[in-house]
Amino acid sequence: MALTATVTFRTTPELKERVNFLAKETRRPTSFYYNLLLEDYLDDLEDIYLSEKVLADIRSGKEKTIPADEVYKELGL
Repeated sequence: MALTATVTFRTTPELKERVNFLAKETRRPTSFYYNLLLEDYLDDLEDIYLSEKVLADIRSGKEKTIPADEVYKELGL
């Protein structure tokens, strides 16, 4: 299995140029910065967008909640 994968995406020319400039000035490949950006922000984006989906499922009745006191009781807290 490969240790890396190729990804293609579109961005604005301005953002591309900023990453290219940073890479040139620091003598690192642009992929280093794209990976760093993904690693730093992907967790936050998953939290935001996936929690919005869960909330929509709760509001629509597709997913149920359990009151905290029931959870505490079941866990013996």
